[in-house]
Amino acid sequence: MKILLLEDDLILSAELSTFLENSGFDVKKVYDGDLVLREVDQDIYDIYLLDINVPKLNGLKVCEIIRAHDQNVPIIMISAYSDLSSKKDAFSLLADDYLVKPFQFEELLMRINSLIRRKDIDAKFSDEIIKVEDLTINKTEQKVYRNNQEISLTVKELQLLVFLAEAKGRTVSKQQITEHVWEHNFNTNTNTVEVYINFLRKKIDKDFEVKLIHTRSGFGYYLSPA
Repeated sequence: MKILLLEDDLILSAELSTFLENSGFDVKKVYDGDLVLREVDQDIYDIYLLDINVPKLNGLKVCEIIRAHDQNVPIIMISAYSDLSSKKDAFSLLADDYLVKPFQFEELLMRINSLIRRKDIDAKFSDEIIKVEDLTINKTEQKVYRNNQEISLTVKELQLLVFLAEAKGRTVSKQQITEHVWEHNFNTNTNTVEVYINFLRKKIDKDFEVKLIHTRSGFGYYLSPA
């Protein structure tokens, strides 16, 4: 698993990264907040360890930016600030944990492993439950809710909705829909996809202010609150 470590104390950064690498992690060390944002654009990390008092963008601002793009990746703040206000600031920005320096490396490792286990459980659960805004799709029970109101769908409508939701806001083409939902069991020149999209819109969007099913002209369809 890949860890991004933001720590401007070069000695602590080197010692901590060596410990984590010996524990089986791949660690990328950076020394200021701007470098974190460059790494986020270039690579995917499984967990972030962020010091607060670092050059350029501080760790709290970095946490806020990361969380705006990824609501699930574990973030642990590591800081010499032990006051309650700093901890409140970190947790208000949706950091998962806060460890005050100096700390035992073994304690940090326990917290990392705990967050990883929780993430694995959440991932397993998210395979069964999909949420987009106030829309909830329970794949196991084959039930759909919008604003806690159950919506009755046919088998094909549900398959189409799940396919759109699992695209996570990306546009899917008519060709992709026919391959995954109908498995090419009809001529793609027909308007079957459009008909079923309209069926879904009437059931999913019609009675709600926020529309979730959108058309990207010339490209296809996507599911998103905006």
